[in-house]
Amino acid sequence: MASPIVKGQAFGTTETVTAAKLQNIVDNAAFKDFDGSTEVFNVSGSTDIGTCVLAGGLAVKTSTGQLQIKDNGVTLAKMATQADQTVLGNVSGGTAVPTAVPIVGASGVLKNDDALGTSDTQGATQGNIKAYIDEYALKYSGATGSSLQVSGYGTYRDLDLSSVVGANRALVIMQVFGGNTSTNTYFRTKGTSVKPFGSSNDSGFGASGGVIGPAGTDGDGYTCVVITDENGVLEYTGGGNTVTGINYRIQAYQKLR
Repeated sequence: MASPIVKGQAFGTTETVTAAKLQNIVDNAAFKDFDGSTEVFNVSGSTDIGTCVLAGGLAVKTSTGQLQIKDNGVTLAKMATQADQTVLGNVSGGTAVPTAVPIVGASGVLKNDDALGTSDTQGATQGNIKAYIDEYALKYSGATGSSLQVSGYGTYRDLDLSSVVGANRALVIMQVFGGNTSTNTYFRTKGTSVKPFGSSNDSGFGASGGVIGPAGTDGDGYTCVVITDENGVLEYTGGGNTVTGINYRIQAYQKLR
């Protein structure tokens, strides 16, 4: 095997050997490059002992014991392999040797949790963000109900919408219509003490009450906006006489945090 080092001094068969020439053997030595050229191997007069192969690609610094590699001198193929779906990083909370950190995981760069959290150092996955938006977005429903009944102001009945909006607080936009006769109706959050202005006047209903009429399932009515209690339940009351067959249609709802 040929030597990878080209000596710094060649001697003829009858050449006189001197101290300087002997020193040149080492001081002027060079490494052979891959293409057959040589690179200087400096062993004196510098803190860099050993410049090397491939145009200065490697240098050993004896003063600090560091191994230096030229910029862009290491390809990805020369790096150690690591597990799938990991990146090189440090999530220890302090200074540490980099490790293979999961991209997604409890201790990863991203945390796969639809509930999301309050961490300022972990991100959410695409699926988490979509799930969060889907859960709290305003949604169209179209669900209908009938057979509501009122029998005088102050007598409140429950309207449980949890099968549609969930067992949680929700903003509800719904149409109220029909009934066997015209009357005022009023909806509110279950458990609240707010009541309509006056005993038989809908002027204080705001957006949560109005007048309905007896014209079948598509009869006279109104659209109200109201918030359920924490279980998805409303309560309602209405005019002085008993009125039955009142219909409702949930147009949209939004879960509230």
